[in-house]
Amino acid sequence: MPTEQAPPTLAFTPRERRLIARLRTPAEVQRFLNALPYNTEPPPGRATLRSFRGVMRHQSAHCLEAVLTAAVVLEQHGYPPLALSFESVDELDHVLFVYQHRGRWGSVARSRDPGLHGRKPVFRTTRALALSYVEPYIDFTGRITGHAVVDLRLLGRYNWRLSERNVWKVERVLLECPHRPIHTPDHRIDRWRARYRLFMERFPDWKPMFFKGQERWSELPAQFQRARGRGETRRVSSSTAARRRP
Repeated sequence: MPTEQAPPTLAFTPRERRLIARLRTPAEVQRFLNALPYNTEPPPGRATLRSFRGVMRHQSAHCLEAVLTAAVVLEQHGYPPLALSFESVDELDHVLFVYQHRGRWGSVARSRDPGLHGRKPVFRTTRALALSYVEPYIDFTGRITGHAVVDLRLLGRYNWRLSERNVWKVERVLLECPHRPIHTPDHRIDRWRARYRLFMERFPDWKPMFFKGQERWSELPAQFQRARGRGETRRVSSSTAARRRP
């Protein structure tokens, strides 16, 4: 069992303490992360994996940096630092912070795709939560093949919370952790992929929003809240149209 304790309050800077005091719930953390620019990494800069302290300094985050930020903030409010890792057939994986509320599971997440953000705590199991991401994960190459929940306290004294450097060990631990398989019928994947391709041919600078179950999604970033037509699509700028699942 993990034994590493959360850092004491004095380990944080005054600015960090103020943010932690303000963000007391997963919904508030999701809203904070939504407002940050997405860290696109290269190009033009180098790849990063910043701790919570690094995210605070640079004021941007990609999906795993968002997970570390959520884990550090919510750990101070009694939530275990749990990450749910996805494996994809194209090796472009995704990571969520997951938590329980009244016995149900929810998530906090950041992505370039609206369907890969957080979920409300309405799922009976982490597997049921993971399955809610299978359809939105489909693009030209993506397909979820497995998932795993990792308690970040297993990293022991490794300073993934407040390091001034990149914390690549976190990524290695997630990649090496055994993932439970998720099997989806090929005919369903083929249908969803064909729909995605058709949509992108018609609307190359848009993101699809034709997925079921959106009532279970958490609040989305502002760029995904400008509905078009009958609410089935939402436009984003061409600079963020490329898909990336760190």
